[in-house]
Amino acid sequence: MATWIQAQQLQGDALHQMQDLYGQHFPIEVRHYLATWIELQPWDQVDLDSPAEEAKAKRLLDGLLAELQKKATLQGGEDGFLLKIKLGHYSSQLKSTYDRCPLELVRCIRHILQSEQRLVQEANNTSSDASSSTMDSLSQRHQQVNRAFEELRRKTQETETELKKLQHSQEFFIIQYQESLRIQAQQSGLSSLPPTERSQRESSLQSKRNTVESWLTREAATLQKYRLDLAEQHQQTLVLLRKQQNLILDDELIQWKRRQQLAGNGGPSEGGLDVLQSWCEKLADLIWQNRQQIRRCEHLTQQLPLPGPMEELLGKLNADVTDVISALVTSTFIIEKQPPQVLKTQTKFAATVRLLVGGKLNVHMNPPQVKAVIVSEQQAKALLNNESTHSDSSGEILNNNCVMEYHQATGTLSAHFRNMSLKRIKRSDRRGAESVTEEKFTILFESQFSVGGNELVFHVKTLSLPVVVIVHGSQDNNATATVLWDNAFAEPGRVPFVVPDKVSWPQLCKALDMKYRAEMQSGRGQSGRGQQSGRGLTEDNLVFLAQKAFSGASNNPEDYRNMSVSWAQFNRENLPGRSFTFWQWFDGVVELMKKHLKPHWNDGAILGFVNKQQAQDLLLSKPNGTFLLRFSDSEIGGITIAWVAENPNKQGERMVWNLLPYTTKDFSIRSLADRISDLNHLVLLFPDRPKEGVFSQYYSPPISKAVDGYVKPEIIQIVPEFTNPDSSGASSFMDQTAPSGSNYPNYSDTMLDPDGDFDLVQDQTLQDSNRVRFFSSITFITIRGNDHDVTDETSRLKPPSGRKIQIF
Repeated sequence: MATWIQAQQLQGDALHQMQDLYGQHFPIEVRHYLATWIELQPWDQVDLDSPAEEAKAKRLLDGLLAELQKKATLQGGEDGFLLKIKLGHYSSQLKSTYDRCPLELVRCIRHILQSEQRLVQEANNTSSDASSSTMDSLSQRHQQVNRAFEELRRKTQETETELKKLQHSQEFFIIQYQESLRIQAQQSGLSSLPPTERSQRESSLQSKRNTVESWLTREAATLQKYRLDLAEQHQQTLVLLRKQQNLILDDELIQWKRRQQLAGNGGPSEGGLDVLQSWCEKLADLIWQNRQQIRRCEHLTQQLPLPGPMEELLGKLNADVTDVISALVTSTFIIEKQPPQVLKTQTKFAATVRLLVGGKLNVHMNPPQVKAVIVSEQQAKALLNNESTHSDSSGEILNNNCVMEYHQATGTLSAHFRNMSLKRIKRSDRRGAESVTEEKFTILFESQFSVGGNELVFHVKTLSLPVVVIVHGSQDNNATATVLWDNAFAEPGRVPFVVPDKVSWPQLCKALDMKYRAEMQSGRGQSGRGQQSGRGLTEDNLVFLAQKAFSGASNNPEDYRNMSVSWAQFNRENLPGRSFTFWQWFDGVVELMKKHLKPHWNDGAILGFVNKQQAQDLLLSKPNGTFLLRFSDSEIGGITIAWVAENPNKQGERMVWNLLPYTTKDFSIRSLADRISDLNHLVLLFPDRPKEGVFSQYYSPPISKAVDGYVKPEIIQIVPEFTNPDSSGASSFMDQTAPSGSNYPNYSDTMLDPDGDFDLVQDQTLQDSNRVRFFSSITFITIRGNDHDVTDETSRLKPPSGRKIQIF
């Protein structure tokens, strides 16, 4: 209810704007009496472009109607009786309006809440700025735009007043001119009168005629001056309109499009489109008013031609103001929701286009149709250079036509493509080492509509952000690299779709951090906790990535600040000694974290970007049982546990041990937290955090009791070298049943193959004091229950890759 309380304090134009949000589509009384309930509902969590979300929207509608009925039944007394009837009427009205289209109710209320928050925020900024010497840059820009609109409204009103004066003056002039003609006619009729009478009448008429013609001569000059002054005023207004339009279209709208592009890399949500629409609609209204005034001036000039340059001046003004409104309309045909930038053939995708001035120009009175086609980079270049007037296609998109719909509640005119699918793609010849995942296309949306009763006809086009077309999921990784590089480093106004081949390392760091931070944004974690913010990359993490990208050894970030990284280094050339690129390794980490380890990263439990030697140096200074989690250098999307413990072969010597890396496949079987819980020799998470305090909230709940005589197996993992004879379960079983010389291997003289093949080989590379051991844990499936249940329950279980399974 906090927003509604503040909204009621709005004044002046802001209050009128807030009141204009309401009407028959959603009465302001409903907002008032259900303010708290409305502001607590998850309106933003409904995807308006997905028909599958209609059930969720229907529940919100039913909840709103139930709250209205509840509020109505609580009313008492005479005033309460009237309110009860009114609320009941509103309930019926809303049910009738939205029962068949509940998503429109969500769209309506979401628009209202966002607009109220914007108006309240702007009002708060204005009041705080009045007493502050420094103003927020965003608030400054908004105030600048609003002040310019006030001046334009004033000038438009002034020219309207002057135009009316001119019209009245011209009408009186015409009356006097007709009087002059009447006098002339009377003079012509005097010839039939006797000479004496004719002389007297002629003298009187001539005097009147001289007076009227003298007035007409003076008034004609005055009218001409009025016309010239009015034309000059329109010229001044037109200059201000152009300036305001350039500010909104060339600055604010371009910035919004840039934010939309960066949002493709995980940047902040673009937002602010409703504000831009309100500005564009104000512009359209003012431009159209001035255009109508100029046309009225032209009509007056044609009605009473006078010597002078007015006709030419007005013709130029008319052409100029038409150019201004044409630029506004064509520039405000935008893509509100971009199609996916990695586009897989034969897969459904969606997009939304919007005309920001459609409602103001009444385009929806004859709803235009929008068509979508996919074009190549060369075709897009030709379109922007006006070298091609027709839309050649580089593929076939199903369901690529859509009629624009006007949403009265939000005042938006948009077309929602919900079920498009790319049936086929026609590729061009590739250059040099370029792969199919580096080839860029774009979706072209185009439409045609008229305004002012076919007075003006517009053919509008807009291009999506670059898309990379793939035919198999294995191409997604490399295609994402192309998209990320383009989104991060494309310059405004570029030739499609030119990007630099080389960027500075800090620039790439910013892009990688944005991507990583966005992927780490999480809703509810495994423990059911609330919203978590994404933790980004630290300077140490970026130094680690620099060492990987440049094969460097320096730990000083300044050593990399002036270095550049090329596209080839990023995702064309493999890392030294590896079969994958820098991006493929980084993206593998992102995917692993996003799917399985997001809450642990945000909790600070994963150190991650640490190599083997750094892990060893960190752990050897800590007590036995201290462990850390780091990403595998040799496997894409792998993470390993390293810990410090005694060397069983040399008494008094400590060493660092490492498990074979876990991957997504492992965590789909058993979570990281549960695996760490299984390993009793892991005590403290580096540097000194008890593991229970860090991971216990993510442990899986205990297995439920047997149902219908069946029990579920419990999977646990064990590292044979670190089983505890005093513990129960699988560990004690192995210790009790594994005699000396049994088939359990002795791992004390083995390590991970440095090439990443995970073969166990003799350790000949490290000094005894610095040995690093890599172990594959053994996964046990423990089944507690009657013997006859064991075979049935375990027959369907297959050992995970690289793991041994013991059943007992």
